[in-house]
Amino acid sequence: MAGNSTEPGRSVTSKVAAILMSFTSGRGHALVDLARQAGLPTSTAHRLARELTDRHLLERTDDGEFRVGLPLRMLSGETAEPPTLQERAPFVVDDLCEATRATVMLGVLDDLEVAYIERRPGHQPVSTFSAAARLPVHATALGKVLLAFAPSQVVRMVLTPSLAAFTPATLTTAEQIHRALQCVRLHGMATSCGELQAGRCGVAVPVPTPSLRPRAASRRAPACQAAPASRRPQAAPKPPAAGAARRRKFRS
Repeated sequence: MAGNSTEPGRSVTSKVAAILMSFTSGRGHALVDLARQAGLPTSTAHRLARELTDRHLLERTDDGEFRVGLPLRMLSGETAEPPTLQERAPFVVDDLCEATRATVMLGVLDDLEVAYIERRPGHQPVSTFSAAARLPVHATALGKVLLAFAPSQVVRMVLTPSLAAFTPATLTTAEQIHRALQCVRLHGMATSCGELQAGRCGVAVPVPTPSLRPRAASRRAPACQAAPASRRPQAAPKPPAAGAARRRKFRS
């Protein structure tokens, strides 16, 4: 018997195909239902469905069911509207992580903090947006590039309270922040080195969207950051960032 299947001789390919074919009805499935329709033990169905989810071929709904993921919906022509940020962002992060071989984050401004997803080099999947995944705006390259292209009232709101100093290198005055934001607008990128954690450096760029230019960005406009090494970055990975962003269209 191959791979602990309920049928002898079944290959991994046939098991994956059986799982995917169970979604031809167009609806989602709970794990037990998925295993039954694919003719697989529940443990095997769970393992394969989890791997397919990690690679975005399947998705988990809020109630725990599995459904077809964005890439398969695009292949079948079922995407009537452009993908949302939450749907498309993991692919941008994957692109940049593969191009830079560095930890990559994609974030947006949310309640004067940076909400982000990330992927580290290796085989781990991209993380998800969550309440715990938050960064300070003023102490990260990602936050500074988002703030540079945010409305002026958002900048004022960020600077109204006293800014926390995480390290001696953290920018904590309005004058320092405004000067840093001017440099970001001039060069189209932001850097940080030891401002949130000593010895940790990063570089970030805004991500263009079809109907949203960086210099007129909303609070939900995304940006990407790469942390190439524990030293001051010599050059920003702007070409791979721009290339990935152009290949991956966002819905603003």
